[in-house]
Amino acid sequence: MSERLSATRRQVLARTGASVAGIAFTGALSELFAGTAAARGHSGYGALVPDPDGLLDLPRGFRYEVLSREGDPLRSGEGTVPGNHDGMGAFAGRRGRVHLVRNHENRASARLGVPTVRGLTYDPAAKGGCTALELDARNRVLGERVAIAGTAVNCSGGLTPWGTWLTCEETEDKAGTNGYAKDHGFVFEVHPADPLRTGAVPLTAMGRFQHEAVAVDPRSGIVYETEDAFQRPFGLFYRFLPNRPLGGTGSLRAGGTLEAMRVPGVPDLSAIQETGAAFEGVEWVPVPDSQARQTPIRLQDFGPRGITHAQKLEGCYWGGRSVYFVSSFARSAEGSAADHYGQVWKYEPHRRRLTLVVVFGPSSDVQLPGESPDNICLAPGGGLMVCEDGSGAQHVYGLTKRGEVYEMARGAQNIGTPEEPEWGEFAGVSFSPDGGTMYVNCYAPGTTFAVTGPWR
Repeated sequence: MSERLSATRRQVLARTGASVAGIAFTGALSELFAGTAAARGHSGYGALVPDPDGLLDLPRGFRYEVLSREGDPLRSGEGTVPGNHDGMGAFAGRRGRVHLVRNHENRASARLGVPTVRGLTYDPAAKGGCTALELDARNRVLGERVAIAGTAVNCSGGLTPWGTWLTCEETEDKAGTNGYAKDHGFVFEVHPADPLRTGAVPLTAMGRFQHEAVAVDPRSGIVYETEDAFQRPFGLFYRFLPNRPLGGTGSLRAGGTLEAMRVPGVPDLSAIQETGAAFEGVEWVPVPDSQARQTPIRLQDFGPRGITHAQKLEGCYWGGRSVYFVSSFARSAEGSAADHYGQVWKYEPHRRRLTLVVVFGPSSDVQLPGESPDNICLAPGGGLMVCEDGSGAQHVYGLTKRGEVYEMARGAQNIGTPEEPEWGEFAGVSFSPDGGTMYVNCYAPGTTFAVTGPWR
């Protein structure tokens, strides 16, 4: 999530002589937005207006509230708000209330770790975890507390059909590494309103690897998982077949089978560059050792036909009858088969078909966002919201059916210097159950925003 590009797009384009004009995306987007406002021609909300307070630039007519900032006291009295705000989910509560569960991607060296709380701590030596906010119908903060502690590098995750959050550890560190007392690299379930109901129990059957995000098929209960690996061999795309599918809170503890995706004839997804390219007969291969006791899963022996890898597999979500997942970028200099600035793939389980639906850059206007897509979600009124995780200015941006990109938000908190400015990436974009508020995090300095306005 927080890996930075080694060069800006402007530098890359200048070296290669690539065009700096054109649309930032290409792709077959109709299946993303069928029947939505995007399909009827919605093309954004206008230019961004600089924020006089220097926090968040938005289109005219929109406003934000700062819900929480790193270093402030937690309202529960359990300590201070941790840093490195990352993936996040929004859940409906009683009487119009909203519960937010927010990841903190803290490593062992983090300055502001998640406070340890009895009954909610997995490994006291680890500083990651989640915090939970309770909001009223006007986005006023009613409560803020630790939801799980003692986990490591909590990057993204996903919502379950039964209303819990699956938080993912993006690490493979074992006990004894970085001072940890327990193995890490697991998924944990978090109840948004009552975290003690789920506690701090690793869902070990879902695998031990560098987790990024998950999406649950609401019909079958199968959980799809991305692996964010930025060094060869790159990550895999997984599915977990639970023994108790759709069994509700705690059911994922009953175990299941972990499998990895094999696309026949495609060892590296970055080699596919044409949008609309589709592959039938996708296979799912059992993982030899899901706990990676001796060897990381992506290095294990999947037989003579191998397995399909991809660099920087990150965002993952369910839409319609398909699961979509994001490859943030690929660099041939680092071992990928080809270069790209981001892809969105669609897998249709009922057809066993994988399709490349969106390609980002590089023949795009370098003044526009469109570099390294990360967290991603569907907006209730139609369209796609994407968090940018690249270099230079950082945006939340929208994508229409016609492949048009528009800026929705731009970070204004300079964490660099006036001479060499730098902005923290965005993460955790999600919408309130009524669709009236977009919630989003700035990773650093850790800030959670609620954005309201004339949403279409």
